[in-house]
Amino acid sequence: MSAPAEQLLTTPLHALHLELGARMVPFAGYSMPVQYPAGLMAEHHHTRNAAGLFDVSHMGQLRLVGADAAAAFETLMPVDVMDLGVGKQRYGLLLTDEGTIIDDLMFVNRGHDLFVIVNGACKVGDIAHIQQKIGARCAVLPMPDQALLALQGPQAVTALSRLLAGVDKLVFMTGGHFTWEGAQLFITRSGYTGEDGFEISVPPAHAEPLARALLAQPEVKPIGLGARNSLRLEAGLCLYGNDIDTTTTPVEAALNWAIQKVRRTGGTREGGFPGASKVLAQLQGQGLARKRVGLVALERVPVREHTELQDTQGRRIGEVTSGLLGPTVDKPVAMGYVGIEFAAIGTRVNAIVRGKAVPMEVAAMPFTPNRYHRG
Repeated sequence: MSAPAEQLLTTPLHALHLELGARMVPFAGYSMPVQYPAGLMAEHHHTRNAAGLFDVSHMGQLRLVGADAAAAFETLMPVDVMDLGVGKQRYGLLLTDEGTIIDDLMFVNRGHDLFVIVNGACKVGDIAHIQQKIGARCAVLPMPDQALLALQGPQAVTALSRLLAGVDKLVFMTGGHFTWEGAQLFITRSGYTGEDGFEISVPPAHAEPLARALLAQPEVKPIGLGARNSLRLEAGLCLYGNDIDTTTTPVEAALNWAIQKVRRTGGTREGGFPGASKVLAQLQGQGLARKRVGLVALERVPVREHTELQDTQGRRIGEVTSGLLGPTVDKPVAMGYVGIEFAAIGTRVNAIVRGKAVPMEVAAMPFTPNRYHRG
């Protein structure tokens, strides 16, 4: 639940959002821009074709410091932390003892520390959880004032390279330190849109000047939460609280790719994470009753979250968790959970929209090709 309006926090870019005419909404306890005057559709297409600037300073940033940090962090997640190379980034999943997802996150091995970014709505609980579980083994250092900008789109590298020499040398899921106007930045080549792009951790005093410098580039326009959501859905990326939460396991969520071989059955560091017995069994196909799938409507009817899914005989088989009319693909797309017997690509199901059965087909994700820069 969002905080009452009078208690909403603001990011270092709040005044700039107002100056740009953004429509502000409560989100994760912050006042955040949902869209600018151009509107969601224009913002979505601009990001796919040029470069969009997102304020994601509501996200949580923290550092894990100490010789035992990687080994300690690995005990909380079913992913390979200890073997991650310096300058490399990885997607991770904090799990409950039942093997369900507390949050998904990104982390980078910076050599002297692990730099971690968690979801804004979960950050207080995440940091407390990490501190409680591994705080005796490494220093858990939140960065509550640090701003975070995301520059996304095929022309992002062109725009950012004018301000920061050498940033073009980064490839997807790598990061590095840069200096701009005396400010120390940490930049990763990653993001939440399916496009090439960058996430920029910046001290709060430099966030607005950097944002203005980026918006002065001809390729760049400001983008709000509305287009962020439509872009990530077309890219087949989960939204915590919608598509994954403490009722879903990584295998149910079709996030098997995020669990490296070393942590799986037979791996050199098999298990050792919360809920390991359940997750490892599900990876072998045992006890797996449902799965997250992509869905495309066969009629031009948007299918929203919480819509019931039925088989062609009218029996309930699952529920949509995210859905909208995809601006790039120009058709209704969605994600949801269905019984495992209905998860094969091409399976026909029905979404019940205002009492009417809308035919849908299970489809491969992403719905539009990802264009990450892998070098």
